[in-house]
Amino acid sequence: MKTHRHRPETEAVRGGTDLTRKNGPLATPIYQTSTFEVIDNDQQTRAVPTDQFYTRYGNPTHTVAEAAIAELEGADAALLFASGMGAITSTVLALVRAGDHIVAQRDIYGGAMKFLSQWLPKLGVETTFVDTADYEQHERAVRPNTKLMYLESPTNPTLQIADLHQAAAVAKNHQLLTMIDSTLATPINQRPLEFGIDLVMHSGTKYFGGHCDLICGAVAGRSDLMEKIHSTRTILGGTMDPHAAWLLLRGIKTLAVRVQRQNESALRIAQFLAGHAKVRHVYYPFEDSHPQRALAIEQMRGGGGLLSFEVDGTGEDARRLTESLHLFNLAPSLGGVESLVTLPVLTSHAMILPEQREKMGVTDQLVRIAVGIENADDLIADLKQALAVVNSTRQHAEVG
Repeated sequence: MKTHRHRPETEAVRGGTDLTRKNGPLATPIYQTSTFEVIDNDQQTRAVPTDQFYTRYGNPTHTVAEAAIAELEGADAALLFASGMGAITSTVLALVRAGDHIVAQRDIYGGAMKFLSQWLPKLGVETTFVDTADYEQHERAVRPNTKLMYLESPTNPTLQIADLHQAAAVAKNHQLLTMIDSTLATPINQRPLEFGIDLVMHSGTKYFGGHCDLICGAVAGRSDLMEKIHSTRTILGGTMDPHAAWLLLRGIKTLAVRVQRQNESALRIAQFLAGHAKVRHVYYPFEDSHPQRALAIEQMRGGGGLLSFEVDGTGEDARRLTESLHLFNLAPSLGGVESLVTLPVLTSHAMILPEQREKMGVTDQLVRIAVGIENADDLIADLKQALAVVNSTRQHAEVG
């Protein structure tokens, strides 16, 4: 892990740039090109391992964005991918081969669950899924051929917290590599490498981009691992477009201020929902009722901008609530400046089997909200009126 030169707020704005260089463009240029010309064949040979050969291998715009993410995470290097799933699949495929075994949390993003449980077995790689907070179960799941421990914290959508120190200790004891999806936390709230985790993955589509206008994945870690992942990315071809990388850089510059606002608003909203009669349960790491609140506060600077809650009613009540909101757009994704609402059973976890969803606590009544940067009082008022609509509709149905 690299030593941080500055605090996260400064790294978000200045990370990846040469602070000694003057008389250059303040905004990173977009190298919107697929290929680069050379003077002669000797130069061509030298260009291949650089970011000025062919954009599937790398690109100068990518390089700045990757350096910014690496600096935020305290990593040796980072790589961009065309999507979060591209980052997950390319990284896992770079680290395992036929006959290997993976230990993974059961509470992970639905796309990652499907890849690990349904796609990797076709390639001869098996995964054992374990409970997020049970590290004795993690220990028991390790086999002689286990190579990787896959983590996510906070988890989507039930906001469970992985104990990063314990996870890293189990992995070190068995000489396993560790990879974490830290999308919900962002490096503003959590830096897993400081806890001994080897690789950090982000869906850059979310908080890094911040404006719901790009698709991106990113992985950061130490140099030897990143070289393997770069080779795999080059072969599989999941490289990000230069213009999208430029948008990503612009988003990262405001990451810290957006996340701070989202931390504050999400906590206030969680506290409001926790006290509402029509809400059965609230999932938010920094809310008082969260069973892992102390661990979350120990590992994180803020609880993040995502929270979920169960409506005290039916799945139809949850649907009605999401359709009665005005300031929360009914849409998947998270991390943008606009607040969003979704039902995980229909979006992030629709692709996995119902029995798997049940084990993860993803019920028909579960509503997930991604808090934007609007005024928290306005967002709470919108939730209050939507909950009132559900309650009124249900009372009328019962009377009828």
